[in-house]
Amino acid sequence: MIEATIFDYGVGNLHSLAKALERAGCRAKVTSDRRDLESASAVVLPGVGAAHRVMAQLGPVVDALRHKLESGVPALGVCVGMQVLFESSEEGSARGVGFFPGAVRKLRAPTLPHIGWSPVAHSGDPLFAGIPPGERFYFVHSFAAGPEGALATADYGGPFAAASRRGNVFGVQFHPEKSSEAGRILLRNFVALAESRT
Repeated sequence: MIEATIFDYGVGNLHSLAKALERAGCRAKVTSDRRDLESASAVVLPGVGAAHRVMAQLGPVVDALRHKLESGVPALGVCVGMQVLFESSEEGSARGVGFFPGAVRKLRAPTLPHIGWSPVAHSGDPLFAGIPPGERFYFVHSFAAGPEGALATADYGGPFAAASRRGNVFGVQFHPEKSSEAGRILLRNFVALAESRT
C-alpha cells in the first residue's frame, strides 16, 4: 500500500484530505519535515489558502519539491496546491514552483469567490476514469490557471483549468475530498496511478 505524504505548509483541510486519501486506499502522512518530502513515494499538496502565503512557507523546500516532481514521483495538488505548481500567481504577485507552464489569474466573474458545484469537462484521462464528462465537483476559489493545455476545464466567468497534468503530477482546482462520489472515484484513480508508477 502506497503512502501519500501530505505536505503541511500551514493551510487548512489537512485532516479531511488525509481521511479521504485513506478511504481511497492508501496511507496518508501529514508532515512539514523536508526529509519526509525528499523520501516520499507520493506527494500531495493540499488546498485552502492564498498562493503567496503558501509559497512563503514552501520557500525553504521549493528546490527539493521541484526536484522531487521532476524525478517522476506521483503527486497531486489540490486547489491552491495546484495553483502554486504554476510559474506565477496574481494572488499576492506570487512566484510559483514553476512545474506547470503559465500563470494563475483572478477569475473574471462578478461574484467572487467561486463557491459551489460546477460541471467539469474532461476527455478521459485515467485520473477521471469512471467519471462522466460534465460531472460536478466542489470549488472554492477566486484564482485559477487558464484553460490552455488543461487536463479538464470548468467555467465561472470564463473557462479555466479544473485539472492539469504533466507526467505523474496532477493538479485539481476543485476539492475532491468535498466532491462526494465523483471526488472519491478521482482519489481512488490517483492512488491507483501512483501505485502503478512506484
